[in-house]
Amino acid sequence: MFSGIVEEYAKVVRVVKDQENLHLTLTCSFVDELKIDQSVSHNGVCLTVVSIENNTYTVTAMKETIERSNIGLLKEGDKVNVERSMMMNGRLDGHIVQGHVDQTAECVEVREADGSWYFTFKYKFDKAMAQQGYMTVEKGSVCVNGVSLTVCEPDVVDGKGYVSVCIIPYTHDNTNFKYIEVGTQVNLEFDIIGKYITRMNQLIQ
Repeated sequence: MFSGIVEEYAKVVRVVKDQENLHLTLTCSFVDELKIDQSVSHNGVCLTVVSIENNTYTVTAMKETIERSNIGLLKEGDKVNVERSMMMNGRLDGHIVQGHVDQTAECVEVREADGSWYFTFKYKFDKAMAQQGYMTVEKGSVCVNGVSLTVCEPDVVDGKGYVSVCIIPYTHDNTNFKYIEVGTQVNLEFDIIGKYITRMNQLIQ
């Protein structure tokens, strides 16, 4: 479980395809603190550390993860938002993030606004899934590439969902949001609390 408060971005140093799996080797400042079998969020995807050597660590993504997320698009040199799992004796500064990406979205607008940035993303809207909580609401929470953000201006147009988020300078400079441009594919995880509330309402009706 994560909070969506990204620690830093890691650099991809090697990508190896192994049948339907993908092995990613990365480097970051806290490699020496990692342990084998530890969970780390990569662009919002929970992946397990399988090896550590020479100031790098390797994680493995399986077929379903590759199909649901932008992990399969990563290449050497790319920057990936990383966060180690939550310690349950501290404050929850973001929101509850599982690390189970629901789908990808495409950036359709980047707009600077007096020092901050507005990013708008387009995603496939499925009414049946929305009825199960796979949607965004005004001032609700959404996780974009592993970053916990507040939703503004959610909309649905012609079967496509749209969600905008505002990024402060610190988040822009310390995550891979600085590299997102129109056309970039990002990972979305909808709020798990919203999913539970939606499901509970369905069961008690």
